[in-house]
Amino acid sequence: MATRHNNQHAAAAPQPAANGGAEGPAGRQKGAAAGGRVAGGNRRVLGDIGNVVQTTVLDGKIQLPAGINRPITRSFGAQLLKKAQAEPSKNDVAVPPAARPAQKRVAKKDPVKAAAAPIPEPAAANIATGSDENRKPSEGAAAGAAPKISRKKVVHTLTTVLNHRSKEASIDDIDKLDGDNQLAVVDYINDIYKYYKEAQHECRPIDYMGSQPEVNPKMRAILMDWLVEVTHKFELMPESMYLTIYVIDRFLSLQAVPRRELQLVGIAAMLIACKYEEIWAPEVGDFISIADNSYSRQQILSMEKNILNSMAWNLTVPTPYVFLVRFAKAAGGDKELANMIFFFAEMALMEYKLVTVRPSLLAASAVYAARCTLKRSPIWTETLKHHTGLAEPQLLEPAKMLVMAHAAAPQSKLKAIYKKYSCEQYGRVSLHAPAVAPPQNLA
Repeated sequence: MATRHNNQHAAAAPQPAANGGAEGPAGRQKGAAAGGRVAGGNRRVLGDIGNVVQTTVLDGKIQLPAGINRPITRSFGAQLLKKAQAEPSKNDVAVPPAARPAQKRVAKKDPVKAAAAPIPEPAAANIATGSDENRKPSEGAAAGAAPKISRKKVVHTLTTVLNHRSKEASIDDIDKLDGDNQLAVVDYINDIYKYYKEAQHECRPIDYMGSQPEVNPKMRAILMDWLVEVTHKFELMPESMYLTIYVIDRFLSLQAVPRRELQLVGIAAMLIACKYEEIWAPEVGDFISIADNSYSRQQILSMEKNILNSMAWNLTVPTPYVFLVRFAKAAGGDKELANMIFFFAEMALMEYKLVTVRPSLLAASAVYAARCTLKRSPIWTETLKHHTGLAEPQLLEPAKMLVMAHAAAPQSKLKAIYKKYSCEQYGRVSLHAPAVAPPQNLA
């Protein structure tokens, strides 16, 4: 600190001018011009301190103008070399880079340019991917062509593999328009439905009419027809209706129910489904009113507890609705076809013979019957076969039952579904003529 303090005083004190010059700034400037050094100091006076430096490159080496003896650091040398190459002299003739192999070889030997130059692309790719430098030329490019090594690491996801297979088999990519829709979960949709197809076999209803002494298929059909009307009156979502039907069939598979309590089972099942699926579920009082006060609040809540305990509170199951949404998308996606598919799916809820059919097969049969009714050709495409996992012969028997139900609907006493899909909101699809007559020709 003392040395620095003394040096500051020495710099501030006036020094005798060299060669008899005057003191002060003028004297110091004259002394600098005469001797090249400031009197009393040991630092050389700067020559040209302008921003423009004229440089030339000779044999790959930087030539500085006379009077500039700044040490060429790595960064400074790289800047000068770049500027000299970017601004050739007037006598130079522009030569394409491909025609200057000798200059490239010389430039590689220059330590300044070699230090400032980036890592070559093949080497950078080897570092990034960890690939072997001794790769055979045939692995990256054809003979006589320079190998192209991409810096982007290729990742084969399930979606890319399935899309590649779809293109090979002429299968439409039904998710291509939903790539930017996060709610469509395109990256996971195939895994989700793979899980659905496995989980649909668990906790399935059985053929329970043999264990129900007071309930028959006709009573069940009357209950289902009434529940369709309740769903429409309460403006419930389709998920609630399909889950209601599942809860009823599952509970009847586990426990015998008296005839007078069958409607109570339906009310409690719909209350459970609405609590599970709806944002604003109807209250118990609404169900009491819709049932014309046939049951009390305590009876509905007691039946609700009984159903949940019998099912071990297992309500997370794939219903036919989750498959209908996917299969309808694979079928083409136009509004008329979609309405016809859901019409046949709801008609299937009325048929007791289809209770034990797995949900994916039921949904695919509804798609098949709808395409038959609307005379779509081909009836069963490769895209539908790919996404449903079912071939056409597997669908003939369930689809035949749906077509027969459609043909009998106008004369049936239970026509809530038929009337629902005969209105303008659903395109009046139920008014279409049945697919075939007689239905046996469908096989």
